[in-house]
Amino acid sequence: MRTLLITGPGGSGRTTISAATALTAAREGVDTLVLSADRTDTLGAVLGVPTGAEPVPAAPRLTAWRPDAAADFRADLATFQDRARNVLDLLGASRLDTEEVTPLPGAEELALLRALRDAALSERFGLLVVDLPPAPQALALLALPEELRRYLRRFLPPERQAARALRPVLGRLAGVPMPAEWLYETAARWDVELAAVTAVVADPGTSVRLVAEPGPAGADAVRGAALGLAVRGLAVESLVAGRVLPEAPADSWLAGPVAQQRKALDEWEEAYDVHQAVHLGRDPRGPDDLAALAVPGVNPAPAPVEWPVTDRLAEDGVLVWHIPLPGAVRGELELIRRGDELVLTVGLFRRIVPLPSALRRCSVDGAALRDGELRIRFLPDAALWPRR
Repeated sequence: MRTLLITGPGGSGRTTISAATALTAAREGVDTLVLSADRTDTLGAVLGVPTGAEPVPAAPRLTAWRPDAAADFRADLATFQDRARNVLDLLGASRLDTEEVTPLPGAEELALLRALRDAALSERFGLLVVDLPPAPQALALLALPEELRRYLRRFLPPERQAARALRPVLGRLAGVPMPAEWLYETAARWDVELAAVTAVVADPGTSVRLVAEPGPAGADAVRGAALGLAVRGLAVESLVAGRVLPEAPADSWLAGPVAQQRKALDEWEEAYDVHQAVHLGRDPRGPDDLAALAVPGVNPAPAPVEWPVTDRLAEDGVLVWHIPLPGAVRGELELIRRGDELVLTVGLFRRIVPLPSALRRCSVDGAALRDGELRIRFLPDAALWPRR
């Protein structure tokens, strides 16, 4: 199974391109599911088929699904209140009725992650096309499962659950109540769910298609999105340039916008697999308009992102960790070694990644950013490194 995540700057037409991509794949014979987190039914308007809380057929071999964030949020809150009944009663807190609950900001994105996990586990589809939010929110969303798992493991380490028989004694000694059994069970369930989402995002079969309108603003957005994706270790499968204008006479008012688009397209084609979606002169609606955009299907063999470690012990006495960061600027790069982890900050993007096992027995010997690649040198610790 392949997963294609589609994002781009706001107003770039990413939902339209998501629908067109899914329709192309379905017509090529691939059982495809297209997911969207939009509160309004933009996906249904583009496909010409209303979408909602339940998956619906949108075309032969094509299913569309727009999860109901409000229903998911109410169900989660009801479950939490049931499990925490004793604590809420102790605090004198009143329970919320499901009818008065409205989803909090971010509920749509969380519902999309859950739907992505469920769709991947169902194994019903050969391709999942995910219409993500605009690029800044999409990058934060993709980072969320990994970060939440980290927080859960810090606040409620699984190994402490093994000592549950000692918790009453520890509580008396410490003078504070210890976490209840249900809290550990809830954390373990969340950890499993988050791990499933993380596995889908990190799978080699997952890639990203960027959508942007060619021009200065689109170029800036693509540059930032590509860097954020590189920090997450995600591959850019292709770049779809939307609303591409036709050639115009030199004396036409369209000549300026066309020239601006051509300049951006020339720059993008040096770095990405670029596909142009022509401007139809109207908002695309229905299968015929989507087909007229000529958006290609999914690249069957995308180049995966790799962070290899090269052995230069014989030549320089070091191991080198190569991290591709296209578009990174030296002045915006910060590295911190924290135990067996590396805190990587590149501009607005930060990620905490575990060190490969071989590098955990080394100390950092320096780093350099060259040709869009970060190279971190590690010096083996003589006390921990096996002798040759």
